Amino acid sequence: MSNISSITEFLLLVFADTRELQLLHFGLFLGIYLAALLGNGLILTAVACDHRLHTPMYFFLLNLALLDLGCISTTLPKAMANALWDTRAISYQGCAAQVFFFLFFISAEYYTLTVMSYDRYVAICKPLHYGSLVGSRACAQMAAAAWGSGFLNAVLHTANTFSLPLCQGNAVDQFFCEIPQILKLSCSDAYLREVGALVCSVSLGCGCFVFIVLSYVQIFRAVLRMPSEQGRHKAFSTCLPHLAVISLFISTGMFAYLKPRSISCPSMELVVVVLYSVVPPALNPLIYSMRNQELKDAVRKLFLYILLHHQ
Repeated sequence: MSNISSITEFLLLVFADTRELQLLHFGLFLGIYLAALLGNGLILTAVACDHRLHTPMYFFLLNLALLDLGCISTTLPKAMANALWDTRAISYQGCAAQVFFFLFFISAEYYTLTVMSYDRYVAICKPLHYGSLVGSRACAQMAAAAWGSGFLNAVLHTANTFSLPLCQGNAVDQFFCEIPQILKLSCSDAYLREVGALVCSVSLGCGCFVFIVLSYVQIFRAVLRMPSEQGRHKAFSTCLPHLAVISLFISTGMFAYLKPRSISCPSMELVVVVLYSVVPPALNPLIYSMRNQELKDAVRKLFLYILLHHQ
């Protein structure tokens, strides 16, 4: 039995056999990565610089943008480098770091989205208590809890996964190191401990999902009872982008991990993993800015400021 300590590197999935297609993949990923950097960077800068956006909702949005940047920066740069330099290798330490940081950012993002649903629930269903329930101290504590929970989840799964003996080689059937793919390399009876940890995480994730659903049931009931059409429009404009981001995040993640084996194939798995690991960080800034006039105005002011100071 070959042990994990004997493996010094893993081989990641090759995007294409021909050099032209590899460079095409590099260009595509570079475009997505730059779009994510630009979009999330604009949100970070706009929220930090515009005092009108120093509210709990935008504080959590700033956290989400940071997590999106971290998530996409964990996976795409290595994939782009491998496509550009025509290689598959990633070191053992690099693979462990990818697993840890990807899990950290993706878990913390999910918990942050859960906290954001609570923020919207209090803002719309309990507006008179909003200042006391979601004050600056409470916001900092909830954000710290989301980041801390993501960190603990990442430590647990990374330690469990990389303590398993591997018997099935070192070829990972994905463009970055992902726990399900590494578990496929483990000995048949050695992965049960990690499966137990996954069950705990899935249970917590289901709890967050139920909380999000219940929050939005209450939110929509409250919004539909509003007498003012303007009030309903304003409530929907702050809630619908958040709901769209949650739906994109959860649906792609669930499809990636819960799809039947009968429809599983390497190209399908690649598309699904790109959908849940790469697309949301790039699309989230666009989703949030489409219906949010305050954010649009802040970004517009930021562009004007940059243009005026470069003339």
